Amino acid sequence: MKHSLASRLLLAAIPALFALPAAAQQSGDFKLWYDKPAQNWNEALPIGNGRLAAMVFGGTGTERLQLNEETVWTGRPHNNVVAGQGEVMQELRRLLFQKKYAEAQQLSQAKIGAIQNGMSYQPASDLLLYFPGHEKATAYQRELNISKATSTVSYEVDGVRYTRTALASFTENVMVVQCEASRKGALQFSVGLTSAHTRSRREVKDHLLRLSGMPGVLEQLEPVIQYETNVKVVAPDGKVGYTDSSITVTGATRATVYISIGTNFNNFREVNGDAHQRSLAYLAKGSSKPFEQIRRLHEQFYARYFNRVGLYLGEATTANLSTDERVKQFSRTQDPQLIALYFQFGRYLLISGSQPGGQPTNLQGKWNNKTNPAWDSKYTININTEMNYWPSEVTNLSELGEPLFRMLQDLAVTGQESAQKLYHARGWVAHHNTDLWRITGPVDGGFYGMWPMGGAWLTRHLWEHYLYTGDKAFLKAVYPVMKGAAMYYVDALQREPDHGWLVVSPSMSPENTYMKDSAGHGIGLSYGTTMDNQIVSELFYNTIQAGKITGADPLFTDTLVQKRAQLPPMQIGRFGQLQEWINDWDHPNDRHRHISHLYGLYPSNQISPVHTPALFRAANNTLVSRGDISTGWSMGWKVNFWARMKDGNHALKLITNQLNLVTPEMQIGQGGGTYPNLFDAHPPFQIDGNFGCTAGIAEMLLQSHDGAVEILPALPDSWKDGSVTGLKARGGYTVSITWKNNKPEKVTVTATLGGNLRLRLAEAWQPAAPGLSAAKGENTNPFYQVMDVAEPLVSKEAPAVEAAVLRTRDYDLATAAGKTYVITFR
Repeated sequence: MKHSLASRLLLAAIPALFALPAAAQQSGDFKLWYDKPAQNWNEALPIGNGRLAAMVFGGTGTERLQLNEETVWTGRPHNNVVAGQGEVMQELRRLLFQKKYAEAQQLSQAKIGAIQNGMSYQPASDLLLYFPGHEKATAYQRELNISKATSTVSYEVDGVRYTRTALASFTENVMVVQCEASRKGALQFSVGLTSAHTRSRREVKDHLLRLSGMPGVLEQLEPVIQYETNVKVVAPDGKVGYTDSSITVTGATRATVYISIGTNFNNFREVNGDAHQRSLAYLAKGSSKPFEQIRRLHEQFYARYFNRVGLYLGEATTANLSTDERVKQFSRTQDPQLIALYFQFGRYLLISGSQPGGQPTNLQGKWNNKTNPAWDSKYTININTEMNYWPSEVTNLSELGEPLFRMLQDLAVTGQESAQKLYHARGWVAHHNTDLWRITGPVDGGFYGMWPMGGAWLTRHLWEHYLYTGDKAFLKAVYPVMKGAAMYYVDALQREPDHGWLVVSPSMSPENTYMKDSAGHGIGLSYGTTMDNQIVSELFYNTIQAGKITGADPLFTDTLVQKRAQLPPMQIGRFGQLQEWINDWDHPNDRHRHISHLYGLYPSNQISPVHTPALFRAANNTLVSRGDISTGWSMGWKVNFWARMKDGNHALKLITNQLNLVTPEMQIGQGGGTYPNLFDAHPPFQIDGNFGCTAGIAEMLLQSHDGAVEILPALPDSWKDGSVTGLKARGGYTVSITWKNNKPEKVTVTATLGGNLRLRLAEAWQPAAPGLSAAKGENTNPFYQVMDVAEPLVSKEAPAVEAAVLRTRDYDLATAAGKTYVITFR
């Protein structure tokens, strides 16, 4: 029997879900808590089950749950490729190779663009609970327990304790709110539904409160998505009544509110489902169980993901303060517990926002309250979508990448049209944005949109999944996606006139410029940018390796080897920096938020202190030059950069900058930071910074990209004692570490696949384990082969580049599948 990629990954995930290592169990719950209700959206608390999401405000007189369903988007099936733009691309190449950069950009901005620049992720509805007389409550507290994926609000009114618990059930596919009173019969409230969409209709029918609707028109596209929210209330010892627009509860001690949402979306090409019947089916299944049973099943399901990884970085004197106050004080206090909470919050958001069979997390995860959200809350694939999935492999949430993998399979379909019509090429291509409908043409005009690299970047997640899991069946299933992406560049690469290198043209280094035209406008259109070269080189390398492993396409593999040898090498510029462009156009005072040319440092592994020390030092110079303060997602990326630079203190400085309290009203700017609910602030809110920091903290503690499993490669001085359990290394290793006085005490490694385990340790550490010996030669483990990188070209004006001194030693240990190994330290 053949399974789809979605079902196959889900089946593969089942054993992992039930294999909970004891070391991964949490000793205490991680919680966000506050002593007052949310005054706005950036103070509300997120819950979700992948498909459904809600922001819980925690009001007393009025409670609001702002609801989302992952397929409520504007628009309809389409691609945004514009006929005739293929000839413009040829002219752009000609102008760029003639060094007519300003003229090329003017032509691109005039001729490249689309009516549809990506559709918009939309809110569904708002659930409102009205509690008369509760406006002046006392002893108030609300919390989000991210160890159990539940939100709780409690307070007192006239001597009665009222408690509400909300969750988005993973197992029942509904959201549930349990309302309780400490005095029998004291519970009285009403339930309403509203929507931000003008095309909506509300009614009470068959003892259900119902709201049906559809989004508005965007960029001349009529919407086709229909959604329906249904609400059912059960109060065993109270009276449930109905008006024409609400449900009422009186005389109850306990009442349960069940919420379901269904849409007519089937896939990016088919929208012919029945939103009404789907919503009713979800509700019938979910409401057939009492709340405590739903809660138990929900928490068990969630724990099988969340409890895989534990992190302890020390105690904090501010740990008893509310979460917003802790963030406010973080920069002037030592609060390692807040860092551990922030790390786990990123994992919570990924579990709650990306479940197998659903949609990938978008620019706001799955949480959005606006009909016109920032950047449409779609998929920005020149960094942001990729960041969302950086924690998935290393923090032991591997199967949660499945929605992204399926989106890639969709893009490989729509991207064929873009490749053929825009570039006269085979294979498939996607630019810097996509949406629910998997558009692949340029978005946002001829500057930002002229970057045909988004799909290629995303394919590295396929290869990384194989490196972490060793799943050859998965690799065989996704090889056509990788091959199609590589085939596009085989056809589309152009030979530039100065060196004869093969380059991507036209393109840009995402969102940055290298000069100004006569009118003072920035010019960014170019060819052969460093990031493009790194992405294509990596894509070719990964596809070559995948072809060899799966036994597919030896002739195509040979073609990739030949083409890869003709790509430009990385270059070190006049002030010792890693060049961003094919020419030495970098400015020492450039503080741009994108540091795209350091893709080779992270997430890729093309820049290393072991194998490419000159490039490693040049990357360091670039990082120092760019500075620290930037947008939230950019600072999240920089945490990973500095972790790869083995500078834990600097990585911690970026985390400190990120954990800077931003007022919820702040909606624009470049300062970055964190809102009171721990959401990342660009500002405004983008979820990628949360995921980037979570990945960065893991990268500070464990790295496995450079031919070895490196223990505590970027441990800050202030993280003196601590432990981490359950992190994943490439080659199927699960790694737990305890350390004291900034040195490891014990490292425990469980091998899923077996093979040679090469450990990289600080030179001064003295490890001991049966069979452990000094490493010799190249690592024989096939998951630890290091990609070859061409020697860099160095500017004659560049200062002398000091080679990085790597004060580490490598050790080898033979491992067998299913066995656990303990390394101690003297």
